Parts: sequence; C-alpha cells; structure tokens
Amino acid sequence: MTVERSSGFRRTGPSGRPRTGGTSSYSAILAEVKSAGLLRRRYGFYWTLFAVLVLATAGCWVAFAFLGDSWLQLLVAAALGVLFTQFAFLSHEAAHRQVFDSRAWNDRAGRFLGTFLVGLSYSWWMNKHTRHHGNPNTVGKDPDIEPDTIRFLPEDVDTVRNRAARIFYRHQGWLFFPLLTLEGLNLHWLAIRSVVGGVGTRAGVRDRVIEGVMLVARFGIILTVVFWFLPFGMACAFLGVQLAVFGVMMGASFAPNHKGMPTIANDANVDFFSRQVLTSRNVAGGWWVSFLMGGLNYQVEHHLFPSMPRPALKEARRLVRDHCAALDVPYTETTLLRSYGIVIRYLNRVGLGARDPFACPLVAELRIH
Repeated sequence: MTVERSSGFRRTGPSGRPRTGGTSSYSAILAEVKSAGLLRRRYGFYWTLFAVLVLATAGCWVAFAFLGDSWLQLLVAAALGVLFTQFAFLSHEAAHRQVFDSRAWNDRAGRFLGTFLVGLSYSWWMNKHTRHHGNPNTVGKDPDIEPDTIRFLPEDVDTVRNRAARIFYRHQGWLFFPLLTLEGLNLHWLAIRSVVGGVGTRAGVRDRVIEGVMLVARFGIILTVVFWFLPFGMACAFLGVQLAVFGVMMGASFAPNHKGMPTIANDANVDFFSRQVLTSRNVAGGWWVSFLMGGLNYQVEHHLFPSMPRPALKEARRLVRDHCAALDVPYTETTLLRSYGIVIRYLNRVGLGARDPFACPLVAELRIH
C-alpha cells in the first residue's frame, strides 16, 4: 500500500456536518465482534510476550556485566530502550483491561509494568489516556492535542507573538521527531510531578505513595548499577542513549494514530462510532509493525474496542473495514513511513497558521494525501 486510503467519502447533512450512523452502527459491529469471540482474553499471548521480554531484559543486563568498561555498552542501552517501550505497551494494554478479566489484576499489572519497570506514572497515564479515548482529536477535550512544546491546532499558534517561537512552530514538523529523543526524560519527569504534586492525576494518596516507592526503587536500582559499574561519562552516555531510543519509539508509535486526522469542535454532536473512526489512522505493514507499535497500528479497532486483546485486532480490522464500507464511512490506513510524512506536513501547516478544510473541526470529506 503506497497511498493513504479510505473506504469512501463522508457525506454531509444540511448542517454541513457529516451524517453519522448513530448508536445502531456501533451496536451492529460490536455484535459481530462479540460473535467472533474477538473480545476473549488471550492469556497465552500475554504471558508468552511477558516472558520473552523478561528474558531479553535479563540478557541485556548479563551483556552489560560481561562488556564492562566498553562503548559497546551503548548497544545494550539501545536494546533496553526498545524493551522498556515494549513493557510500556503491555502496561497500556493492562490499563485498557486487555490482559485480565479482573480490573484489579489489570491495574496491578499495569502499575508494575509501567511504573516499576518503565518509570512512568500509571495513574497519570490512566487519567490522560482515558480522556483521550473518550474524545479523540476533540478541541478542548483531548489532552493529546493541547498546546505543549509542539502545537497541534492552528489557533494555538495564532496566539503566539514571540518571533523566535513562531519561527520554531513554522518548522515544528521537521523538529518533531528529533525532539522525541527528549520524550523519555519528559515522561519520567511527568511521573515524578504526578506522584509528588498530584499534577495530572486523580489518584488518591495511597496509589501515589505506591507509585512513589516503585519509582524510587526503579530509578535507584538503575542509576546505582549504571554509575557503579561504568565510568561517569560512559554512564551518562548509556542513560542518554536508552532514554533517546525509548522516547523516539514511544512517540513514533503514538504520533501516526491521530496527528493530521480531522479534529472535532468542542460542541459537535458526533456518535461514538463516527468519532472514533474518523479521527483514527491505521498503519499497514504486517507483524513487524504490530510488534514495533505494540498493536497501536490497528488504531481504528483499538479505539472502537479498547479492551480487545492485541492478537484479535487484525481480525477485527476486516470486520470494521467492511462495516465502514457499508456505511460509507472513511476508513483510513497508510504505511508507517507515509504516516510520518503526513504528521510532518500537518505540523508544519499548523505552524504556518494554515486553516484549510483538512484542519477544520470535523471535515466534510477526508482528504487523500
């Protein structure tokens, strides 16, 4: 597949907004998915993946011990960055109740994987990601498009008066992926802020204390080992490479899913099925893309069925595509590299303050790139 494609064009009603399929459109596809057994837990898959990741991580630390004072340690650091990303994906899936039937066990697993092994705040992630899933690409409701270092909406750039900042935003698309090398450090900092000051989380004191203990243990163990066995400069380089790889992989896995897709006005009345499908983009490429992105390449299906286990998403894709074609609802899918190109162009257009139909709240038709 070399072009971004959809299963048709969205037709508009008298108000100029797309006609939606209503609740019945989602109920119908949900019934198909349940009938096919695609919401059934896949314990074998998750326990096997967890075991493989644990063994691979142990192998990395064994290699770390044998290599000693060698710059080849940077290869170990890069491998750990990849593995921590995979553990983060598992934490994300536990947060969505994809792993266990029990909510309590999902939370325990998600917190252990995300906080102790990776160094993220599980409670902060749950709060932010739940709001995103409820209102993807919705202005004023989706935290993932709120203004930050990068601006995702033209109106957020229009308010900037600083000349240097405006120059930065004009080229923010090209700078987006290089900046992801700092995302790992940023995620750790956000975890600390969440635990210490309660910033961005609704967690109670007990959960924050638990996560605080986990973070102290996690950072204490890694920093002690790295700085004890490696010279100071090499230890800093080791952590820098690990954090850079982790940040790039995390950001590069989440960025293609919604960036550059239609945005929805805060007060727009859009049914669940249309809201999730129109704002999400799938990434084609087979099993290796699914592994690298932790199943997030099936973003449309993930948003429609957040608790669906990763192995079932591929089969659900066929059902959802057929359903979208029958309803004349655009189903967007492209390759990984092309999705990155779309993200870069979109962010650069936003930085220029370009207000074209593609960036308007809930466009009437999905633009083909």
